[in-house]
Amino acid sequence: MKKSSFVAIVLGTVSMVFFALGMCMATIAEWNAFKPGLVFGILGLLLGLVTWLVWRRMENKAPIHFSAKTVGTVVMAVLGALISGVGMCFCMVWGKIVWGVLIGLVGILILLGLIPLTQGIR
Repeated sequence: MKKSSFVAIVLGTVSMVFFALGMCMATIAEWNAFKPGLVFGILGLLLGLVTWLVWRRMENKAPIHFSAKTVGTVVMAVLGALISGVGMCFCMVWGKIVWGVLIGLVGILILLGLIPLTQGIR
């Protein structure tokens, strides 16, 4: 295993633990720890960004150049993930299984659209 991969695994794991703990602290009302949860969540996100920057630096990768395609890809990925999450909420929280499955499928189709967008069709 390359040193850069090991560093990315360790830093990525630590950042996701902070993020997950922070989100649990912020969303579970019984814990009564919304503000500390927000701090932990933001700390996890920042550590994730640092992880990504350190890994790119260790791999000698060129900086990312933002284009309309890059921004569109990110927007499409976020939209697909959010729509899938709304479908999950319909099923699990509100008990509307049929609508939840249909909305979730729309989100999955949007995420599947990322494959030809990023890889192309040959």
